[in-house]
Amino acid sequence: MQNQRRVLIENVLPQLDNGAFDIKRIVNQTVQVSADVLADGHDVLACSLLFKHENDSKWTEIRMNESSNDEYITQFVVEKQGRYTYFVEGWIDYALNWQHGIEKKIIDNQNVKSELLEGAELLKPLLKKVNADEKKYITQLITLFKTEKDYQLAIKEAVSETLHTIFLHYPSKLLANKSIEYGIYVDRKKALFSTWYEFFPRSASGTKKHGTFKDCENLLPRVAKMGFDTLYFPPIHPIGEINRKGKNNATIAASDDVGSPWGIGSQYGGHKSIHPELGTIADFKALVNKAKSLDIEIAMDFALQAAPDHPYVKEFPQWFKWRPDGTVQYAENPPKKYQDILPIYFESADWKNLWKELLDCALFWIEECGIGVFRVDNPHTKPFYFWGWLIAEIKKKHPHVLFLAEAFTRPKIMHELAKQGFTQSYTYFTWRNSKAELIEYVTELTQTQQKDFFRPNFWPNTPDINPFALQGANEATYLQKYFLAATLSSSTGIYGPVFEQMIAAPIQGKEEYLDSEKYQICEWNWELENKITVLISKINRIRKEQPSLQQTNNIAFCDTDNHLLMAYYKWDDNKTNETLMVLNMDAYNLKQGFVKVPLQQLGIAVGTSFKVHDLITGNSYIWNKEWCYVELDPNLPFHLFKIEK
Repeated sequence: MQNQRRVLIENVLPQLDNGAFDIKRIVNQTVQVSADVLADGHDVLACSLLFKHENDSKWTEIRMNESSNDEYITQFVVEKQGRYTYFVEGWIDYALNWQHGIEKKIIDNQNVKSELLEGAELLKPLLKKVNADEKKYITQLITLFKTEKDYQLAIKEAVSETLHTIFLHYPSKLLANKSIEYGIYVDRKKALFSTWYEFFPRSASGTKKHGTFKDCENLLPRVAKMGFDTLYFPPIHPIGEINRKGKNNATIAASDDVGSPWGIGSQYGGHKSIHPELGTIADFKALVNKAKSLDIEIAMDFALQAAPDHPYVKEFPQWFKWRPDGTVQYAENPPKKYQDILPIYFESADWKNLWKELLDCALFWIEECGIGVFRVDNPHTKPFYFWGWLIAEIKKKHPHVLFLAEAFTRPKIMHELAKQGFTQSYTYFTWRNSKAELIEYVTELTQTQQKDFFRPNFWPNTPDINPFALQGANEATYLQKYFLAATLSSSTGIYGPVFEQMIAAPIQGKEEYLDSEKYQICEWNWELENKITVLISKINRIRKEQPSLQQTNNIAFCDTDNHLLMAYYKWDDNKTNETLMVLNMDAYNLKQGFVKVPLQQLGIAVGTSFKVHDLITGNSYIWNKEWCYVELDPNLPFHLFKIEK
């Protein structure tokens, strides 16, 4: 049988799958909580939100305020990294119910002597809770309510704000009901705001000679100058020699072919080893430390697969699925074939030791070299529960470590990886090109439940994806694409230097690079500067200066009278920083028109003058209308306005 609880608590938000997974926040973000709290009859209800950090011994309690339609709301700030727990508690507040009832009767000139006696009984339990001054006051009230010396004073005090405040501070939670507990995982700021640059270390020399970590050190000032805070390397481990791929994914490699970095493992070691031509562990540590001195974190690729000559294949054959003919089927993603890669068999009977070894691989780089960011290759081809376990185990010891999921796959699979603990994810932005597509996709990411657990990272290109939109595109298209990535999402990245140098020769009819760097060393001109590098640098600097661009979810799209003009407004949580972006979506023609400025959201009255300062050009304009004129040429196809009220 149910007990005597009368209060129902439903629809607690935010939460994921009825508390099965944690929502995500970063340090010092606000969590807004709402719940439907209701009971039978007309009694006064009260409810609180209780929350605590995993290292706190006591719960913090804050009252929730009634909004409308039995919904109660409140908010709190998560001040520390790690896991928070919260729940909603509701009860019939008999003291407030008494005060509310007696007030109605007093207004109606009814005699309330009996009600005053009831009030005296409600006050008695408070004597054990209140401070000395409050105890003196309540003792006097009990006497006043029980005697008939001063009826007028008694009814005045019965409905006083002083007594009301005491009832609020010391509620009697008879037959209280509680929701289940929900979780929040709080990360450091980089989980939400990061700017990534990817290049292949073996192409860092600028010649056909195999690059080294020392060569990478020489490129760090360039990466820093362009405003990137995360430098991601494809796998740096020894590359398999058996079934090694040749140039352009040839199945037969020449003697001097370097192979794909994702074909991990050879006679020189596996996932805890470094490719000997790149350098040593000491060289890698030096690179990591040099990068940190420039406020850049090195992100490592965590690719759980093995070349046929990986040490695992001989040492732990049970971790691979062997066919009757004594071979292991190589990895496939039809029509793609990866003859140089053997998939790890996660259904192995020895799965516990397998999981432990893979965890040890990640911990090795974290603890040995200070790695705090991993880009995870194809996580959707490994079990979800494995990732939930591995990420949780790492977070126990190293809560600062972040994980980017490289999973260009079905939406629900991408969402599940985020729920299991991945900090960020690649997205479909790479293929969203029209104004309508972009608005629809960003609205989905920021205005649905996804905003609480799925952190998008917008990449215009990757070594695997040479999108059709960039093949043969002009300079304006590249500028448009980076501007959109960097201002729509608070996390963004590019694969360079092919992006900024507009190198996009494709394999005919495919979204793949001709002469792909995945299979060969490329000779790049690392000294080259152009309009794209200059504007990327400026946009990245602006991102670091404007808090409204350091988050993704606070965004509103603005109406325009030209369908090839796109405009959107962003703000930080405190609305102390507000920006307005306007973009010409036509990469070949000048466009002009009017943008509807969201005056109501800005708190600006119609007809009031306000200033917009273009952070790209340095120009400022005074606007005093709701619809304001803009004109954008493809040579500089965007405005990035800071709104100054």
